[in-house]
Amino acid sequence: MPNTSGVRRGTRYMFSRKFRKRGPIALSTYLRVYKRGDLVDIKGTGTVQKGMPYKCYHGRTGRVYNVSKRAVGVIVNKQVRNRIMEKRINVRVEHVKLSKCRQEFLDRVKRNEELKRKAKETGVRYNLKRQPQQPREGHFVRTKNNKPILVEPIPYEILA
Repeated sequence: MPNTSGVRRGTRYMFSRKFRKRGPIALSTYLRVYKRGDLVDIKGTGTVQKGMPYKCYHGRTGRVYNVSKRAVGVIVNKQVRNRIMEKRINVRVEHVKLSKCRQEFLDRVKRNEELKRKAKETGVRYNLKRQPQQPREGHFVRTKNNKPILVEPIPYEILA
C-alpha cells in the first residue's frame, strides 16, 4: 500500500506527547512573554491542533519577528535544494518555547568581562579562550588497603 500524502504524514511519534505529559497544557505556557528578537524552539504539541507548525519546522530554532494575541511569528531557516531560505511562519504559543541555545555563550561573555575587569585591577593576564578538555593528570594507585582483584571470564556451562 502506498504512503499517504497528508499534511501530518509521518508524524505519529513527532507530535505525540511524552509519557505522563499528556492532558491539558500548563497555564505557564500561556503566561510566558515573548519579545521581538527572542530565540525560540519550535516543537509541535499534539494536544492543540490549531496553529501547529508544519512537520519540517519541528525541532528548529528561529527568531521572533512578530507577536500577536495568541501566536508568534518566527523566522526559520529552511534548506530548499541548493540554498537556505528564510521562512516566516506563524505558530501558536503552545508550540513554541524560549530557547536556551544562547545561554552558555551569554554566561561566558559575562565571566570574561569579569575576568577582564579583574585583570585590569591586578595586572595579571587571563586566558579568555575556550580550552578543550585536557587529559587527566597522572597519579599512583596505592595497593596498601586496596587489594587487586583478579578479573576473569566465567566458564561457559552447558545445561542439559
